[in-house]
Order: sequence, then C-alpha cells, then structure tokens
Amino acid sequence: MALLAILLTGFVTAPLAPLLVRVSRRGASVSLGFVPLGLTVWLASLVPQALSGTPPSFHLPWVPALEVALTLRADGLSLLMALLITGMGTLIVLYAGAYLQENPRLGSFLGWLLCFMASMLGLVLADNALLLFICWELTTVSSFFLIGHDSQKEEARQAALRALMVTALGGQALLLGLLLMGWVAGTLTLSELPTAGPALREGPLALAILLLVLAGAFTKSAQVPFHFWLPSAMAAPTPASAYLHAATMVKAGVYLLARLSPVLGGTPVWQGALVSVGLVTMVGGALLTFAHTDLKQILAYATVSVLGTLVLLLGLGTPGAAQALVVFLTAHALYKGALFLVAGAVDHAVGTRELPLLGGLRKAMPFTAAAAGLAALSMAGLPPLWGFIGKELVYGAAGLAPGGWGLALGATAGFTFLVGSALRVGLLPFFGPPGERGPKAHESSPALWGPPLVLALCAVGLGLVPGWLQPLLEGAARAIAGPGDTPLDLALWHGLTPALGLSAVSLVLGITAYTQRERLRRALVALRLERWGPSRLYTLGVAGLRRCADFLTDQFQSGSLHRYTFLTVAVTAGLLALPLLFRMGIPSGLKRDLHLHEAAVLAILVLATALAVKTRSVLTAIMALSVVGLTESFVYVLLGAPDLALTQVVVQTLTVILFALVFSRFPVKPTGGRSRLQDAALSLAAGGLISWALLHASVLPPQTRLADAYTSRSEPEAHGRNAVNTIIVDFRALDTLGETTVLATASLGVYLLFGPSRRRKPA
Repeated sequence: MALLAILLTGFVTAPLAPLLVRVSRRGASVSLGFVPLGLTVWLASLVPQALSGTPPSFHLPWVPALEVALTLRADGLSLLMALLITGMGTLIVLYAGAYLQENPRLGSFLGWLLCFMASMLGLVLADNALLLFICWELTTVSSFFLIGHDSQKEEARQAALRALMVTALGGQALLLGLLLMGWVAGTLTLSELPTAGPALREGPLALAILLLVLAGAFTKSAQVPFHFWLPSAMAAPTPASAYLHAATMVKAGVYLLARLSPVLGGTPVWQGALVSVGLVTMVGGALLTFAHTDLKQILAYATVSVLGTLVLLLGLGTPGAAQALVVFLTAHALYKGALFLVAGAVDHAVGTRELPLLGGLRKAMPFTAAAAGLAALSMAGLPPLWGFIGKELVYGAAGLAPGGWGLALGATAGFTFLVGSALRVGLLPFFGPPGERGPKAHESSPALWGPPLVLALCAVGLGLVPGWLQPLLEGAARAIAGPGDTPLDLALWHGLTPALGLSAVSLVLGITAYTQRERLRRALVALRLERWGPSRLYTLGVAGLRRCADFLTDQFQSGSLHRYTFLTVAVTAGLLALPLLFRMGIPSGLKRDLHLHEAAVLAILVLATALAVKTRSVLTAIMALSVVGLTESFVYVLLGAPDLALTQVVVQTLTVILFALVFSRFPVKPTGGRSRLQDAALSLAAGGLISWALLHASVLPPQTRLADAYTSRSEPEAHGRNAVNTIIVDFRALDTLGETTVLATASLGVYLLFGPSRRRKPA
C-alpha cells in the first residue's frame, strides 16, 4: 500500500494547489514543497528493502480478462528515478513559487507541476505495461500545459503543440509495441517479461516490436531526428524547463529502454540502432550548443547531447555501460538542473538570457555565481565533482566495448563541445567581461539562488564521498544489465588510465572550443541547418496538413444540408456495397407468399413514401414521413415485437417534432432537375442495397448462440424476462447511456441554436 499512497499523493495534491495559492501566494509553494519532500523521505526508507532482493510491490486487478492491473514495483532502477523525481521536485516547487510570484496563473502552474511529478512516479514505478503507457501519456499531457503556460504567447503555444504532437505520435507507436510484446510474451507484467526474452528477440514480430518501442523512446528522449521539439520547449517557464528537460520527462525514454534492455537488448539491431543514434545525437547536440547565445537554448542542446550519451551506453549493453549510465544520469540531473535554475535567476534579475548582454555578474550575484561555477565544473567533468566520475565511467565503458576506440573518440568529440558549453553558460555570464545589463544586476531572493546552489553542492558532495550512494546505483545497474560480479568503482583516482587521458584531452579541446566560440557560432549559423533539418520538415508537414484540412473543409463543409445528407448516404451505401459484392445474385430460399394485410401495409408504405418525395409542401412531406414511420411500427406488431413497435412510435414522434419545429426552419434552396435525378438515383441505390442486405440476412442459417446466452442470463442476472430490454438497459448499459448522452447534447445544441435569444439587460 505504501507505493499506492506514494503514487496517489501527487494526484490528490495537484487540484489543491490553486486553492492554496489563493489563500497565501507566498506560503503556497513552501506548503506544497513538503509533498515531494515527504515522498523523498518515504522512498528513501524503501531502499534497503528494494536492495534486499524482494522489492516492494503492490498489485490490484483492474481488468483481469485483459491482464490490466494496477501493479507497482520499486527495484533499484525505479527507486533511483523516483528519488530524482521527488528530490528535484522539492527544489523546483520552492523555486517556482518565487520565480512566478507575480504570475496570476501560479496556482495552475504548481498544480500541473505536481500532476507531472505524480505521472512520472507512476511511469517509473509501474510494473504493468499498460499502466506505464497511461502514465507515459499523462506526462505528455501535463508537460503540454507546463510548456504552454504563457498561453498568450504564440511561441509558447507552438512549442507546446510541437512537443505534444511529436511525443504523442511516439506514444501511439509505443502502445502498439507494448501490446504486441504482451501478446507474444503472454504477459504485460514488466518484471515477468525477461523470461520471455528469447521469444521476443527471435520471433517473427521481434523487429516490429523493437522499432515501435524505439519510436516511442526516441521521440520522448529527443533523439535525432526527433530532437527538434526539445529546444523549442524552452519557451516554458524556467522551473518547467529545469524539471522536465533536465531530470524527468526527457529521461522517460531512457528509462523505458533501460527497463526493456533485459527483454529486447543484446541483438545486432538493438545495438546498432542505439549506438548509432546515440552517438549522432551526442555529438550533434553538443556541437549545436555553439550555434546559440540564449542560455536556455544552449542548455537544451546540451541536454540532447547527454540523452544521446545515455542511449549510446544502453546500446553497448555491458555491465560497465549500465553502471556508467546510472552515474552519469544522476550527475546530469544535478548539474543541468542547477544551470537551468541559474539561467532563470539571471533572467529574473537582469531581464535577459542573451550571452552578449551578460558578463561580470559575480559581484552583484555571488551566490548564483557560485552555483553556476560549481555546476559548470561538474558539467565539464573536473575533479572532485560528480560529473568527473560519471565522465570517466562513460569513457571506460566505451573503450571496453567492441570498436571501443572509435566510440571513445566519438565520445571525446561530444564531451569537447560540452566542456566549451559549460564554460559559456556557467562562467562567461559571471566571470567574463562586463556586459550591457551588468549594472542592472542584483542578487535574487534565496528561493531563487538556494535550489541551484543545493544541487551544485550535491555534485561536490557526491564527488568527495561517492560511497554513500553506491548501493542504490549498483542496484539500479543490476536492474538494467542483470546480476553480475563487476563492482562499481566510484573513486576519484584510478591511476593513469586511458579514460583519464581522454578526459584530459576533451578538457583541453573544450577550452580551445570556448576560445573560438564566435568562429564556431558564425560557421554554424552560416550553414543554416534550420532550413534542412527535421524542424523544417515538421513545419512543412504541419503546413501540408492544414492545406489538406482546408481543402477537405471547402469540399465537404459547404453549409448545405442537402449536400451533407447526400454525402452521408453515399458513403454509407458505398461501405454497405463492399461486402455485398461477394454475395451476387438473388438469395434462394425466400418466402414468396404474401398475405392481404401485408400487401396493404406495403401499399401504404409505398404511397406515403411517394407522397413525401413528390410533394412540395413541407408540412405534407412531414405528415407523409410520419405515416411511413407509424406503418413500420405496425410491421413490428405483425412480427410479434410490440416493444420495438413502441420504441418506433416514440422515435417517430420525436422525429416529426424535430422536422416540424427545427428542420422546417432551415432555408430551402431550389434544386434543378439534374440534382433531383442524382438524389433519386442515390435513393434507389441505397434502398436497393439495404433491401438486398436484408434479404441475404433473412436466409442465412440462424446464429442463436449469442441470443441463447442473453436469454439464459436475462432473468437470473438482470432480473428481467424481456431479453431486449435487459440487453439495452443492463448488458449494454454503457451503449445506451452514450446514446442518451448524444441525444441530450444534440437537443441542447438545437435549443441553443433555435431557442429564444436572451439579451442581457443594460446595467
């Protein structure tokens, strides 16, 4: 029950955030900050049990027939991610309260932030594939509202829509992949999937499952060519950028690949896809940081690069790579979260994030400068910070893999540009030459410089005393690579190793890149990559969809009720004709005798229909149609179905009322002879097809299995002897509720359109 309480806490608290802000704007964020703080302490208390070999779990059946259950499980990997989510969430909530203190939508922002936190917790704690997908999509929805918080800005709206479309399309691919995986494995429980690993890796659907899962993970974690949505999402307020794009949402795809690594990993396709895409993303993202001067844009592309590094490590698939992944993941969360918050503090104090306007801020903002400097040194991988240990482990894992020197050189290129970017965002604004906005600078409130300083000091503390986190990191690595005998060595000094040499090389080259930053920027800007990159393709695709929608709207939304009716009947008749093409000819075995009363009813139907078609009086046509409907109800009486006859009478009465009171008010445009011939041809075709289908249905062998099931269950289960009534009211109650809701909504719409207008009286 502990895991369920942890999961539900955020969802329960989120709706209360706007109310707390109304009561006290200054105290709301502090009060709400105790929620993730308490969850952090609670999750930390579960670590010993999780590492003992019996992880905490919770199981509640939901739809047993479909193997859908609320199943939660907290092993080492889940707990590591959950602690990052809640720990970072505590600082972000406190920071957001000060950063958006004057924003009128602070309550809404904090509510969506807590909803996002709860969704991420559900994602990493889920042990059921469908529950994981539900939380996956909840993170997409909540991040949409966080990115588009400043909804009055076009940039924010477009960024939110771009992130939603890319990640939602990937989510649909992931859903199909998870369903296929569950079908092949015979279970949707994630902890049970490794036992079906051989069938999933070698079966006929293996490639399809892998590609679908990779599509979901790559879109969520901004891998090339889906990376373009992440930099544009920097239109979000800084607290959202720090939380979503440094520690949580973008790591969801990495977590998914890590969780499924024991199931799908180890194949040439897995390794080739992850290593190649990860390496391109790592180097490309790091290089593109030099094309921008906005602090958050630089950090966004640096995040893309790190995500590529994590995917690359998963592709290597070795125990050392898994250990490097969990260490580097935590290091990135600490230094990147701190740098994002520093960028927000600078923007809040100075009014800009543009590097050419910043410089010399260390005296005016000493605490912010200290946080930025420590975080930047960790990002650059200097000892004794946690980022140095993570970078050395990455080099070691790449060097020991097949083709290791090539991968190590690629990693060196990526880290080179990351070192240069770290110096640009962490040192240049504070220790560089004074900028134009320097005289306006002032230190922000403690709520703005405190959280980034805490994160930066955590990077220092973990670097100096790495052992206290070692058991949890080892447990997380075992969840990815499986149990092994490779110990996790978190020392600052391993001797003169190749990893240390490559780290020093990347540091020297990074400083060189920093000194040549303007040349690199001009060269990248001259390439005009935005004209040919995936962002341009996305823009063209969206524009094409809009043109297609405009064309279809012009064709089908003409405002003519006659045309709407014609197209609806034509499409319905066409769909009905498709199966009938396989049943040509007149069916045999038809009943050919016709009684006198049946002939009379048929004659009334034909005459009333002819009158409705021929007359030019609206009232006469309505009366003729009512005769048709009432005659049909009489047919039901003759066939022994009085309940259906009563239903038909009610429906016919409502139809007559609608025609008399509503449809008769529609403007009637005179139609020419050609249009009337088309209507007649379509009417004859549709009527003939329906008659043909009914004739075939009447001579088919009776299929009574379903009818017998309903009849036998009606009285004992639904307490009704009329099977039709019990089907409508009990067995298909949701269908009936839906139909009733549709009718009620339509009636309300008709009333609002044609009802008496209510004019407000002047004040």
